[in-house]
Amino acid sequence: MEIVAQNLGKKFRNEWIFRNFSQNFHAGESYTFTGANGSGKSTLLQVLSGFMPHSEGNLTYQTNHQSIEIDNFYKHITIAAPYLELIEDFTLAELLQFHLKFKPFKNQLSVQDFIEFIELPQAKNKEIKFFSSGMKQRVKLGLAFLSDCEILMLDEPTSNLDATATNWYLENVQKHSVNRMLFICSNQPSEYEFCKNIFNIHDFKP
Repeated sequence: MEIVAQNLGKKFRNEWIFRNFSQNFHAGESYTFTGANGSGKSTLLQVLSGFMPHSEGNLTYQTNHQSIEIDNFYKHITIAAPYLELIEDFTLAELLQFHLKFKPFKNQLSVQDFIEFIELPQAKNKEIKFFSSGMKQRVKLGLAFLSDCEILMLDEPTSNLDATATNWYLENVQKHSVNRMLFICSNQPSEYEFCKNIFNIHDFKP
């Protein structure tokens, strides 16, 4: 799996968020985007994911030397981010069953396996709208870690997590990114200290 960005840029109205971003991203590598809040880290991630169109440059996706159409790229990625909402009226078990209709879990893990992994067995039949923000973040991260996708994208991964849940993230992020392409947007060095490739979004400001 490879993502190729060539002179990529994104503009909102008359303001360039970033420009002249060129990079080849490869499976098995980890990448972190840093920068002040509001600097455009999340925007860059969403452009690379194909969820948001770019304003200039070229963006291509390839697997086994074959191009992937942008409309089908979502099948290859999984994202955990504060701005992505869970379906509030579903119970945890219902949410997971719904998710499995679109993306299977790795190693054919079951719903019960997932619930044990995120350490929320007492919440199996609780509606998501009654979850704390930290519980919701565990669910988002669990879906990202365990979905059977080649690319893992994490935006502010420990937001809303307490110390125990943050340790859970740190214990699992490297384990579940092996042989995958990992992206992290963060201002917290502890979230990405293992990452080899670090980009500061301010280096791509016009």
